[in-house]
Amino acid sequence: MVTKQWYQEKYHLDRMVFRDLMWAYVTYPSIQIYFALLVCSIGLAFVIYPYAPVSEFRLIGSVVVTLLAYPFVEYTVHRFILHGRYLYRSPWTAALWKRIHYDHHQDPNDLSVLFGSATTTLPTIVVATFPIGLSLAGVAGVPLSFAAGLACFMVYELCHCMQHLRVNPKSKFLRRIKHHHVLHHFHNERGNFGITSLICDRIFGSLYSSGEKVLASETVSNLGYQNEERLQYPWVAELSDQKP
Repeated sequence: MVTKQWYQEKYHLDRMVFRDLMWAYVTYPSIQIYFALLVCSIGLAFVIYPYAPVSEFRLIGSVVVTLLAYPFVEYTVHRFILHGRYLYRSPWTAALWKRIHYDHHQDPNDLSVLFGSATTTLPTIVVATFPIGLSLAGVAGVPLSFAAGLACFMVYELCHCMQHLRVNPKSKFLRRIKHHHVLHHFHNERGNFGITSLICDRIFGSLYSSGEKVLASETVSNLGYQNEERLQYPWVAELSDQKP
């Protein structure tokens, strides 16, 4: 008999403590891939640098700009892609949308669908970071910008998990972003899109701090995939109704 790993089963963050989460985090394959790529990318930058020299200021700039851009990338992807409706309207992307966000809103505490898959996250990180590194520091800046993007996403994954953990973080900032994310999942999904930062929600007017200020949403768990949408675009429904 083959023993299943934790990520092949159904684990609930609302029944876990921080130590359980950290073990799950460091043993998850995608996290291990991100870390390995981060180390390799930094090493690659040192290998490339003698052949494509550039000022240290520009190299550091490629990392700093990546870090500054990350909250905007996170917000854009979450609000306009994950909460957009075009992915489930195509049979080619319906399964992708179901896996990367619909299932998470159906059961926000299910760890098996909370972590992202490297097959979808890595292309996004590449698209977001390669142009920054290349434009600011040339070829040597690309792996550094990519490494910074990987680090940001690893922090994102940990913060996201902690926001669903049954215990409150000791950090005031982490408690605050957890409060807003819980509202996003259980009150109204049309706001509070930031996971690691609230700055973009503030800038674009989608931040709310109390359920009294925003009406409760009837689509908080199905993201609008119901009634006519479900009938007209049945692919996610068909996948959801399949027996395990």
